[in-house]
Amino acid sequence: ADEIMQQEIRPLLAVDIIEQLHRQFAILSGGRGKDGAPIITFPEFVGFKHISDEDFLNVMTYLTSIPSVEAASIGFVIVIDRRRDKWSSIKASLTRIAVAFPGNLQLIFILRPSRFIQRTVTDIGIKYYQDEFKMKVPIVMLNSVSDLQGYIDKSQLTEDLGGTLEYRHSQWISHRTAIENFALTLKTTAQTLQMFGARLAATELPRGVPSTAELLMSHTKQRDKLQDELKLLGNQGATLLSCIQQPATKSPTRKLSPNQLENVATMERLLVQLDDTEKAFSRFWSKHHLKLSQCLQLQHFEHNFCEVKLALDNLLAEQAEFTDIGDSVMRVERLLKEHKKLEGKGQESLEKAQLLATIGDQLIQSHHYAADSIRPKCVELRHLCDDFFNENKKKHDILEKSLELHRQLDKVSRWCEAGIYLLASQAVDKCQSREGVDVALTDIEAFLDTATEQQLPSPKEIYNQFELILTPDVKANTQKVLQKLGDVQEIFHKRQVSLMKLAARQTRPVQPVAPHPESSPKRLPSESPNFSWKKTHETNSREGSQSGKGGLKKKKRFLKTPKEGSLSSYKSEETSYSVTVWCLIRDLLETEEVYIKEMKSIIDGYITPMDYIWLKHLIPDVLQNNKDFLFGNIRELYEFHNRTFLKELEKCTENPELLARCFLKRKEDLQIYFKYHKNLPRAQAIWQECQDCAYFGVCQRQLDHSLPLFKYLRGPSQRLTNYQMLLKDGPKRTKDPAFLAELQQALAMIEELIHSCELAVDLAAVTGCPEDIGELGRLLRHGAFSVWTVHKERSKVTGFIRFKPSQRQLYLFERGIVFCKIRMEPSDQGPAPHYSFKKSMKWTTLSIHQLERGSNRKFELVDRNGLEKYILQAASKEIRDCWFSEISKLLMEQ
Repeated sequence: ADEIMQQEIRPLLAVDIIEQLHRQFAILSGGRGKDGAPIITFPEFVGFKHISDEDFLNVMTYLTSIPSVEAASIGFVIVIDRRRDKWSSIKASLTRIAVAFPGNLQLIFILRPSRFIQRTVTDIGIKYYQDEFKMKVPIVMLNSVSDLQGYIDKSQLTEDLGGTLEYRHSQWISHRTAIENFALTLKTTAQTLQMFGARLAATELPRGVPSTAELLMSHTKQRDKLQDELKLLGNQGATLLSCIQQPATKSPTRKLSPNQLENVATMERLLVQLDDTEKAFSRFWSKHHLKLSQCLQLQHFEHNFCEVKLALDNLLAEQAEFTDIGDSVMRVERLLKEHKKLEGKGQESLEKAQLLATIGDQLIQSHHYAADSIRPKCVELRHLCDDFFNENKKKHDILEKSLELHRQLDKVSRWCEAGIYLLASQAVDKCQSREGVDVALTDIEAFLDTATEQQLPSPKEIYNQFELILTPDVKANTQKVLQKLGDVQEIFHKRQVSLMKLAARQTRPVQPVAPHPESSPKRLPSESPNFSWKKTHETNSREGSQSGKGGLKKKKRFLKTPKEGSLSSYKSEETSYSVTVWCLIRDLLETEEVYIKEMKSIIDGYITPMDYIWLKHLIPDVLQNNKDFLFGNIRELYEFHNRTFLKELEKCTENPELLARCFLKRKEDLQIYFKYHKNLPRAQAIWQECQDCAYFGVCQRQLDHSLPLFKYLRGPSQRLTNYQMLLKDGPKRTKDPAFLAELQQALAMIEELIHSCELAVDLAAVTGCPEDIGELGRLLRHGAFSVWTVHKERSKVTGFIRFKPSQRQLYLFERGIVFCKIRMEPSDQGPAPHYSFKKSMKWTTLSIHQLERGSNRKFELVDRNGLEKYILQAASKEIRDCWFSEISKLLMEQ
């Protein structure tokens, strides 16, 4: 734009002297001399002497200004055609040229008059008046056009001078007028752009959002208008250039004349200047538009910041007033609802604050000119959100603690009231007999046992667990309830002592008898070897049917009391071990032997005959190739129980205290059940494909089994639940604390193994699972989650986009986690979930975070080695807390 503004504009334009140019007394044909000098031709013109000096000077000045500076510096060649004129015309032409020619002359050619007299006069006149013309350039007098062609090439002369140069004067004037008009318009447009830019640069930034938006819109409209003018001017220039180049475009063999080539060069130069002007203005506008846009963004940000901060301040103030922790279960539950309502009420403000902070981060990252003002506001917003989240969680935890405390206090109160009712209902007259005393003592012992079953807290536990939330009122109420508990327990103790004394007075002394040594029990003999598989399986099935999700429910058993002599190895009633413990060991031994015989029957009756040649034709290829998968590691189970575990259980008949240790010390060996259950789904698939083959029918008839093979392959699962049932029954058969504690540990270990086996069955059903999944270690738990996958580089923006989550089944291992896709497929019982493997990640590459906002059922897993993070939402807060705690523990360990 500056180049166009500063360039020198010619003093005359074609439009200013259009009439003089049309008279055609002098033309610039475009021809060149041998050294490139421009040729100006003075054609024959009758009225030349009548042309005014001003008109002559204007035309000469215009024509000499057209060639380039380089060409003009060589000097002009003038050709004066006076073949039909007189000496007086030649003299007038030379005189005017000598006086008024504005350019640098190199040579003058004169075609002298063709009439003899005028030619003679011309020769004399040239000699006589040559000094008068005061010209320092040669004047060459020529008699004919052929003589002229000896000095100037024929291709540089127009047709009237015998040359081949094509020249149309009207077209030349038209092109010159259009080019000069385009150049003038270009200059005017450049001046307009320059003034517009100066006005924009001097504009002060407004203070309000409406005024800034209005100013931005106004400037944009003006800019669009100028942009349209530039585009229109460019189209006009391109059209004009195309018109000039049209002769060569229509006929490829035809070349443009020198005038046309010069016009093309001029237009191309002007179009380049137009393009440069447009680019310079676009750069300026981009900076100005960015400045105004950032100003508007800043004002929007500050306006929203004031609104959000006010809302958060009000929310925090309301939260600060929420100090009550309740004095009853009903009151605390109502407070929790109010607290939840407050949390929901603040959710919108918190989301706005988080979103506004993210927008502020984006403005900072985009190099906003006010980044130093935006950054502390973003920090303040996040600080306010954190304050609300932390205080909200703290208050929620306190209320949950308070609810738990009051529920426990209510439970204690109800227990005390039930105890008082029991004591009051025991009639004194019924305790005069031994039977009445025994019934009363049994009722009291049974009721006292409910304190353990209901997990009634001790005063020490309550104070240790809830000390931080005990306000004076709550503490007083707690002490009142605990005092009541102590009083009721003391009353029960006194009643027991009284009843025991009464029983002692009513009991006659018993003479002790020494037992025979040989009568000490080792173990009861097992059932007859001719046992029935059908009976065994039906027994196990009945036992298995009693189990629930947490294990088998205990069936009520009626056991025969062993003979008096068989108890000789035990102490009397004062000993820690009673006859019921012996019954427990007997049950374990009896069912263990049946279980071992059942596995031995499967090995001998189904697996071994597969190698018999005479049965090969009954076995399909798919079964022959997959027999190891059908039976899994049942041989390994059989060898462990037959050679090791049964023998250790037999030792417990002499040392009952070893019972729980049999299970605890074999914890690692019992992991063979995990391996068996992991293979179980594959075994079931093979069985479903081959169950109708003749081989299984032969084996089943040979063994006299009433049920098909796969029912017996469920035996290991039923054995685990059988262990669980028997160990659960143990605490009812002993009062010894140490023995009871070990039984509880053994029971916990078996229940954990059952849970692990259930998970193994589920994991085995996952399709597409890689072979190296075993590197993740032991399977701990699994469950369904809603999963959002977020790209970490875009999370600041997309974190607030509420897109639909994916439904995933997650498997938690010791050393990693597995994501599986859930799909519903039809089955006999209706649509059933099926899982396909998606990805697995090790804990060494992951980190876990609490979410600052949103549902309390969510947490976040971040892949430190990748570009993604995962937001997981559980079905409930309890499941979320359990998974979060477990994963945090695993991450800490690794």
